[in-house]
Amino acid sequence: MTMVFSSILFIFSFLPVALGLYMIVPKQLKNLILLLVSLFFYAWGEPVYVFLMLFTIAFDFLMGILMEKQPHLLRKRIFIVTLIVNLGILFFFKYWGFFLDNINQLFNLGIPYTPLTLPIGISFYTFQILSYIIDIYLEKVPVQKNIVSFGLYVTMFPQLIAGPIVRYKDINDQLTNRDISQEKFGIGVERFIQGLAKKVLLANNIGYVWTLISAMEIGQLSVLSAWIGIIAFTFQIYFDFSGYSDMAIGLGKMFGFEFLENFNYPYISRSVSEFWRRWHISLGTWFREYLYIPLGGNRVTIPRLFFNLFIVWFLTGLWHGASWNFVIWGVFYGLILFAEKIFLGELLTKVPRFFQHFYTLLLVMIGWVFFASPDFSFALSYLKIMFFSAGAALIDTTGLYYLATSFILLVICGVFSTPVVHQQFTKLIHREKNWVIPFGLGLNCLLLFLSIAYLITETYNPFLYFRF
Repeated sequence: MTMVFSSILFIFSFLPVALGLYMIVPKQLKNLILLLVSLFFYAWGEPVYVFLMLFTIAFDFLMGILMEKQPHLLRKRIFIVTLIVNLGILFFFKYWGFFLDNINQLFNLGIPYTPLTLPIGISFYTFQILSYIIDIYLEKVPVQKNIVSFGLYVTMFPQLIAGPIVRYKDINDQLTNRDISQEKFGIGVERFIQGLAKKVLLANNIGYVWTLISAMEIGQLSVLSAWIGIIAFTFQIYFDFSGYSDMAIGLGKMFGFEFLENFNYPYISRSVSEFWRRWHISLGTWFREYLYIPLGGNRVTIPRLFFNLFIVWFLTGLWHGASWNFVIWGVFYGLILFAEKIFLGELLTKVPRFFQHFYTLLLVMIGWVFFASPDFSFALSYLKIMFFSAGAALIDTTGLYYLATSFILLVICGVFSTPVVHQQFTKLIHREKNWVIPFGLGLNCLLLFLSIAYLITETYNPFLYFRF
């Protein structure tokens, strides 16, 4: 069973031991200790795949060293081999079954295969490794000569299994020289508690509404139930993933690391382009830097721009999962972004802000239907109900029940998905400095207490991005 951050085992067993060991050893051993506890953390949920992780570390460490100061042709060949091996591992474990399923259906074959358990976090740590290999090849960063430091970069448990995706150039200096202070540790603890509360108190509770509604027979859904369900999922995936990113950033600070932000209130966006500058920032940055810009970016002809966006968003969808609904989800965004770059973005600036927000959230929720659905057929059926084209009832007692029981929670989620609360608290800090520290301490203690109480009494504690 995977050890998630939002678990009693992690909070009261693993984390105190990891921090204790890390703090008591001398500086020169801190990377080694953090590497060992990270491998233990990974092995807890993936006892077999930890050997795959060790192979990946050794292979890419060696390839990086071999690339250094080689003639251009040999350097390029080593680089290509390294890319093929890393992408090949990702393809085999994540996409091999999907590939054979489609081959079997397309050619009416019956090629057998054994479904493989997906190594947790493989998409995240593969992209981190690729950022290192690509930057080494382009001579943007120095080769890492210490295998412990390199292994720590690959396996660091705070962001190993769900990001944020950390580019090597952003953390290279921190691997050997980082500040470990009481102030940073305190900020990290506070950030972890806030992320835990977002995940446990908001994402889990509102997500349960989506779980119940999506489990209903599709023919029994009313328009009202369908909309409540997808709004619930819209909030669940944001608080689930951003909460986990907050916990990862907080944990990083506890160990002296600074990770870049991964979310910036995406639901206040006034265009889909802006939404993707605010959502899963580390993934968007990775694709932009290592794929979109090398393809030519925006400074190309319109047909080439369409091609660039199609490739990037096709792969973005496929990165999220080996299923056609993820691919369609990615292409859906690619088409919208193309339209915004060509003409729609300029039109949006001429309409009221309310319409801009409405337009963005509507398209985002349509996208989440594809993302959350088990298959493409379910997504289409669900969308038909949402938009009155499936003959479903407009309102029913089930929909009214979910509206009544989740209305307050939906409002709370809506408020906390905007920067309003943060802005007001910041104003209080500047205005009432004498009592804001004890108030903040008390608030964080309350959030931690409520989160722990929930984890002890409830069993519904999924994490959506573990499957990626």
